[in-house]
Amino acid sequence: MNTYKKNRVVITGMGIVAPNAIGVSAFAKALQEQTSGIRFDPQLADLNFGCQVSGTPQITEEILSENFTKLQLRGLKATGLVYGVIAGKEAFKDAGLEIAGPQESMSDMGIIFGTGQSGGHKFREAILLIDEKKVRRLGSTSVIQTMTSGISAWLAGELGCGNMVTSNSSACCTGTEAFLMGYERIATGKATQMLVGSTSDSGPYIWGGFDAMRILPTKYNEAPEKASRPLSSDAAGFVPGSGAGAFILESLDSALKRGTKIYGEVIGGALNSGGHRADGSMTAPNGQAVQDCIKLALKDALVKPQEIDAINGHLTATSKDAFEIKNWSVALNRKGENFPLINTFKSYVGHCLAAAGSIELVGTVLQLKNNIVYGNSNIKSLHPDISVRVDASTIPLKSVKRDLKIIAKASFGFGDVNACVILKKYTV
Repeated sequence: MNTYKKNRVVITGMGIVAPNAIGVSAFAKALQEQTSGIRFDPQLADLNFGCQVSGTPQITEEILSENFTKLQLRGLKATGLVYGVIAGKEAFKDAGLEIAGPQESMSDMGIIFGTGQSGGHKFREAILLIDEKKVRRLGSTSVIQTMTSGISAWLAGELGCGNMVTSNSSACCTGTEAFLMGYERIATGKATQMLVGSTSDSGPYIWGGFDAMRILPTKYNEAPEKASRPLSSDAAGFVPGSGAGAFILESLDSALKRGTKIYGEVIGGALNSGGHRADGSMTAPNGQAVQDCIKLALKDALVKPQEIDAINGHLTATSKDAFEIKNWSVALNRKGENFPLINTFKSYVGHCLAAAGSIELVGTVLQLKNNIVYGNSNIKSLHPDISVRVDASTIPLKSVKRDLKIIAKASFGFGDVNACVILKKYTV
């Protein structure tokens, strides 16, 4: 990718709706204190799910009233849309931007805000009403609540964004992919600012299929905070989660001209697929493709493997965690004590599916900005296949201070798709 002179791209705003915190400052505190947002979910228990815990954001009436009018809230049941709007508006405000006037949109600002599926509860309601021949009772917002691009369209209307406005959908890679797509649009001069991120609905209509696949933990219904156990020898499956993360990406020239704060710089990345070949499938990653994605991201960022100070991995608390560590180790040609510090936030928020990449990217940027690597939780003992490849000291159990210059963040998704972003501490 790095065959042209790229505009420098920086992060000037962030927003977050996570199971353990709402808002960037609260999220930073929750990660520092290793606070879990995984709770017993009565709805899942009532529906006889095997896994009866989830990472569901706690949205109060006050938060809703701050972000939506009473008219907008009427009949609004798409939780992913709600999460995305809250996170997107926080990022916009955090960047110090002003909403466009009523007559002209912001032609240099666009939106790429992804989701896996939207408005499951609303879609179910619509099907039942249609089957009952009550079409006129669907309401005027049923379309925007259930279409994938509903979130980007809603935010464009709220803010007045007139550049590219779209929604992407690539399973667990969705948020990281949106981040890279927005970065490339600014790097190539096609936009000045991009609101990027992703969101994911809460609830049984999103999570039921995974429970049926028996890849969710079932032994921790009475101990929710212990259910998500990435990297551990007794990892029992991923905890379903939801929420949204959002960013304002901006050309460095624009950010400096506005005099706004800068969280960090995006210096490269890569997207690819394993094509369901070799050891890859719909549910399993192609190891060679994962390694290639990491190497391509480094090449695009003009970074050497030894320059990576820390990694925020995908690491879902399944049997594939050890395989991911192997792929990082091979791609970077680093092992033992020479392996970068690595962590995951899924022990605190669960696996937030389409929102995972964006939520975890917010935490990754906070690490870079604040020179900290947040601790991993619920590791009773490392998976043996991890222990033989990297030293335990590279997987901190508590937050550690470090002089961080370059961090890699990756997502590896259902469907054998991969995304890797390289972030750098901003310097003039």
